[in-house]
Amino acid sequence: MTSETTPTTSPYLEMPNDVRVESWEELQRELFRDSWDDKINRYRSPYVFRGLWNKNYGLKTSLMRIGGDYPKLEPHLLRNFRKYARGTSFTESGESIWNWLAVAQHHGLPTRLLDWTYSPYVALHFATADLNNFHEDGVIWCVNYVKSTDYLPEELKKAIRQEGSNVFTPEVLEPVAPTLKSLSEFQTEPFVMFLEPPSLDERIVHQYALFSMMSTPDALLCRWLAEQPELYYRLIIPTYLKWEIRDKLDQANITERVLFPGLTGISAWLRRHYTTT
Repeated sequence: MTSETTPTTSPYLEMPNDVRVESWEELQRELFRDSWDDKINRYRSPYVFRGLWNKNYGLKTSLMRIGGDYPKLEPHLLRNFRKYARGTSFTESGESIWNWLAVAQHHGLPTRLLDWTYSPYVALHFATADLNNFHEDGVIWCVNYVKSTDYLPEELKKAIRQEGSNVFTPEVLEPVAPTLKSLSEFQTEPFVMFLEPPSLDERIVHQYALFSMMSTPDALLCRWLAEQPELYYRLIIPTYLKWEIRDKLDQANITERVLFPGLTGISAWLRRHYTTT
């Protein structure tokens, strides 16, 4: 759920499915749209969410942002991360490349993964956490991860449906795709998949987190979504609404103290809580 640091110049910034919300009440309706599931007679949203403080931010990965010939750098980054991470507590998550990729993303290594959350309120937190950026309209990306499985290659689609799930775990993905390279070999057209990481620490758990991953390191998710407009929408959060959202999230206990357990999270929450406008 980490925010990006520079706006993208992608031509897909002006996405066709943008909705500018004008009130807290309208925001609630839009965040929970299409949540009713007739199959189970319960409310279960098929969407995952990513919050950014600037509406002009696209969905570039941290790997893309290092520049240069980043697709060729990807295996070197991950290989050296595994080499120097040996002996740390996080190596207990196993030898699967997908576990290592999740660990690397979680600790700041540039990867092809993007952070998402099942919680619309966690996404709202990341769109409104930095008071210094309340002068820009924010955005919540909402992607239908359930329908996105229709675009998977048949072998991957079969594996995930046999599991009775809509997202992959390293254990499900490993038998059919043991390497990064194997993903691109399934089909020539790019595709997206969603991956639930192991519970590496409380932060992963409290943020209700998962990752998106494109089949190749240079495939841009926002470009792919523009070609599948039925899979997503974006909620534009105007600047004047950010303070109301922020205060109501704080009252609902969606704060750094909860989402980033530990002294750093407590300090960030208190600093923002006692800042005057």
